[in-house]
Amino acid sequence: MHKIPVGVFGASGYAGRELCALLSAHPHFELTFATANAQRGEQAFLGGREVRFIATDDAPIRSAELIFSALPHGASATWVERAQEHGARVVDLSSDLRPGHTKQNIPYGLTEVKRDSLRGAEVIANPGCYPTAILLSLTPLLERGLIRPESSIVVDAASGVTGAGNSPKPELLFGEVTENYRAYGVGNEHRHLPEMRALVDSYETNADLLFTPHLLPVARGILATTTVQLRAPLEEPLTIWRDHFAGEPFIEVTPDLPTLRDVQHRNVVRMTVRAAAGMRVPTLIILSAIDNLVKGAAGQAIQNANLSFGFAEAAGLPR
Repeated sequence: MHKIPVGVFGASGYAGRELCALLSAHPHFELTFATANAQRGEQAFLGGREVRFIATDDAPIRSAELIFSALPHGASATWVERAQEHGARVVDLSSDLRPGHTKQNIPYGLTEVKRDSLRGAEVIANPGCYPTAILLSLTPLLERGLIRPESSIVVDAASGVTGAGNSPKPELLFGEVTENYRAYGVGNEHRHLPEMRALVDSYETNADLLFTPHLLPVARGILATTTVQLRAPLEEPLTIWRDHFAGEPFIEVTPDLPTLRDVQHRNVVRMTVRAAAGMRVPTLIILSAIDNLVKGAAGQAIQNANLSFGFAEAAGLPR
């Protein structure tokens, strides 16, 4: 069976390596090249096969019908444009083309929310890992207009160290991370906030968004705790989430508290919701967990590429 030839820009990073590994088992896509400037000429064993990295400038773009760009933020948009000029479809994993970062009207690949706009799309802006975990858990409230006007949506979320990339940084050394837990990006200025605000604002809610990320001493996974004030109490809030996501292959709504172990190496968002006791204003606590490298990056990118080419959405993805 003919397979779609695929290239990966920025394949030596954590998301890029995850892409290469997932592509090795995909029934419709076949990896033809993988770029990594700093590691050009080197090989890596990914998804059960040897992958040799080449320089991005040497990439045979014309040979690919699909390109995933996992290049750094600020460097990706130029290569996305070049890939388009050569007739390839592109899924961009950087922030360059996401809402809040560009004025271009690029389809936003939050798959379960924007599915119709992704079918046949030539370019897709893949969401960030934190926004995936947070926005999907908020969608049932946003679409029903249940969030209290002029309230604050408060998010505390913790990620494994792969979410920070693999560039050497003193604060990510083993001795700094292990047996430790700390907040970062404090002050509501994290780079994922513009895309989160863009989606929340698209529902014409005037709620504020307050986001504080934390670093966990683990390799992969995100656990987000989102606190939301409501217009009125909900008797059985979990029912709303179950109804909203009924039939979704990669959304798991559960009465249990999600953990990182539930989602690691899987292309799923696992979530639950609880009513907060003792509050003067009706308040919900939503907990959601994802693997930041799969559903938060490479897996969702492949999910979006499947839609772009008209394949089964779950093709090649781990559940």
